[in-house]
Amino acid sequence: MLKMDLEYSKGILFVRLDGILNRRSSYKLNNYLVPVILKHKIKYLVYNMYLLEGIDESGLDAILNTKCAIRTNKGKICLCEVSKELEKNMKRIKIKKTANELTALELIEV
Repeated sequence: MLKMDLEYSKGILFVRLDGILNRRSSYKLNNYLVPVILKHKIKYLVYNMYLLEGIDESGLDAILNTKCAIRTNKGKICLCEVSKELEKNMKRIKIKKTANELTALELIEV
């Protein structure tokens, strides 16, 4: 089960993930989040993965899909609070990672 807490503030969409991002739950990003990004022309996205318990290849693909949507809008994406366990699975994702949402704001520099 995956829960998403979305907050849009100062031109940045914060997506806080809670649960497991896998084949069963990645549709939430692909079918809900990507269209929202494209429709509203969101340029900046920060994923907070503090409460994310696990991720598989489908979950990684879903994150890459949101990265493509952000790139379409000529924006930036950032991951924060990625645990050591999750980071092992996320080696192939070339997205900047930061310690927390505040440092993510500095990276994005809206």
